[in-house]
Amino acid sequence: MSIPPGTAYMDGDFVPMAEAKISVLDWGFLHSDATYDVAHVWRGRFFRLDAHVDRFMASAARIHLLLPVDRAELIRILAECVVRSGHDDAYVEMILTRGVSPTFSRDPRDAVNRLICFAIPFGWILRPEDRDKGLSVAISEIQRIPPESVDPRVKNYHWLDFVMGLYDAYGRGAGSVILQDASGSLTEGPGFNVFAVKTGTIATPDHGVLEGITRRSAIEIAADLGIPVEKRALPVEEARTADEVFATSTAGGIMPITRIDGVSVGKGKTGPITRRLIDAYWDRHSDPAWSVGVREILAP
Repeated sequence: MSIPPGTAYMDGDFVPMAEAKISVLDWGFLHSDATYDVAHVWRGRFFRLDAHVDRFMASAARIHLLLPVDRAELIRILAECVVRSGHDDAYVEMILTRGVSPTFSRDPRDAVNRLICFAIPFGWILRPEDRDKGLSVAISEIQRIPPESVDPRVKNYHWLDFVMGLYDAYGRGAGSVILQDASGSLTEGPGFNVFAVKTGTIATPDHGVLEGITRRSAIEIAADLGIPVEKRALPVEEARTADEVFATSTAGGIMPITRIDGVSVGKGKTGPITRRLIDAYWDRHSDPAWSVGVREILAP
C-alpha cells in the first residue's frame, strides 16, 4: 500500500506517515467518534490557520472532547509536522478521537482522548489544469444526515451518506455529488460547500452545512469585490438554472461546477464572477492578514 510522504504527530512523538497508526479499539475507528480539521500550506505559508484552529477547538468542546495540549502548542505541532515533512505545499490535518477506554467501557467518558496531526502533500478536488473544465456533479436523491442528528458545523467523519451519494453520481457519469435535505434544498458535497450565481448575486445554503473556512473566505472576498451574497435555502432547481455554480474547499479553493446532472451550467465553463473570486482567493495566500509563514510559527 502506498502511503503519501509526510510526518505525523501521535502520543507526543513525530513519526513518518507510514508509522502513524491507531488502535482498532479507538472509538474514532469503531464509532466515527472524532472531530477533525484540515488547514493547508501554500508556498510555505499556512492559510487562515487561526480560523481552522478556532473551529477545531470549538468542535472538540461541542462533542465533549478534551485537547491534551493548549492552542499555542497545537499550532506549533502543526508547523513542526510541515517542516519535518519537507512540503512547501501541504495538506495539514488535526484530529481528536474519543480514544480508547482502559477497561473497554461503553461509557465515552471513560475513554482517553487522542490527538493526531499530520502533514502530507497538498491534494486537490480539482487540479488547476482542470479548472476551465470544471467539476461535473450529480444531485442525489440520497439525503444529507439532518443537522438535528449530527451537527455538520462540527467537522466529522460521518460520511456514509456522501459515500452512497458518490456511488449514485458515478453511476450517472458524474465525478462528484451534492446532497439535498428533506425539503429539496441543496446542502453540500463530500468535502465542499456550494454556491450559485444568478444575475450577479451569489447564494449559498445556510442550514445543514459545515461552515467552511474556504466558504467564509469566498463570502468575505465577494464582499470586498462588491458582489452581494445571500446565505439562505438554495432549491435544487435554482442551482440547475443558475448562471454559475461553484464549490469551495480547502482541497482546491474555489472551483467551478460546470455540469449538473449531465447538463451544462450557464455556458459550461468558469463564469466571470467565479473567476474573479478564484484569482482573489489565491492572491490572498501571500497576504499577512490571511496567512502566516510556517517557520515564523517556530521561530524563537
